[in-house]
Amino acid sequence: MPPGASAPRKQAALPQGESPVYALLEKPSLIDYPGYLCGVFFISGCNFSCGFCHNAPLMGKKQNGLPWSRLDEVCRKFKTEWVDAVCITGGEPTLAADLIRLIGFFRGYGFKIKLDTNGALPEALKGCLPLIDYVAMDIKAGLSGYPELVGFTRTEKIAESVKLIMSSGVDHEFRTTIIEPFHTDEQMIEAGELIKGARRYCIQPFIPKDNLPNPILRETKRTTPARLRRIEQLMKPYVQEIIVRGA
Repeated sequence: MPPGASAPRKQAALPQGESPVYALLEKPSLIDYPGYLCGVFFISGCNFSCGFCHNAPLMGKKQNGLPWSRLDEVCRKFKTEWVDAVCITGGEPTLAADLIRLIGFFRGYGFKIKLDTNGALPEALKGCLPLIDYVAMDIKAGLSGYPELVGFTRTEKIAESVKLIMSSGVDHEFRTTIIEPFHTDEQMIEAGELIKGARRYCIQPFIPKDNLPNPILRETKRTTPARLRRIEQLMKPYVQEIIVRGA
């Protein structure tokens, strides 16, 4: 062992039965965890009904999970491919009863952990924050827009999760998919007030696809670069850093 190197952490005995992971990307990603080569693992089930969801098969009720032994095989393979992080995404990961165990499982291989969340379950999120390295929370709109856009009315839970993340010390980003007919300047200013002082805010274009849950959105035009630039300028006063993705 080289001088100064630490011994690899010994992996505990594998849990039995199904993991919370429904599916995974077979190849590592350079996109899902900025600055790291990461494995991407999907949790099924979601408590939102976003008509623009690109992971629509993961919405609705929880699906059967992969065996823990399968995750072990994948993680060992990833370690030989220089993967140094994992992204736990969905669906909505905080709905999974075994999420804490899953985080610990991945940590046992030495991976950094990124968690994606919609912020609807601050109680579950609170337990995860001390155990992860990065959290990305979707800000679907200003709070007034949540019932119409995603079918979620308990918007005080969204505000609570924002505060938890910003006070946690965990590296983080908030992010919004911009749909031009819906995300007006007024909606975006409301969203800006919600995350005021945040470390990082990302905006990305809405991209229509034939399999989106909402048929109307299948015909809605892609967000224009001009609209993204307008929102970038609008949101700059609210956050420390703003990133435009997919423009």
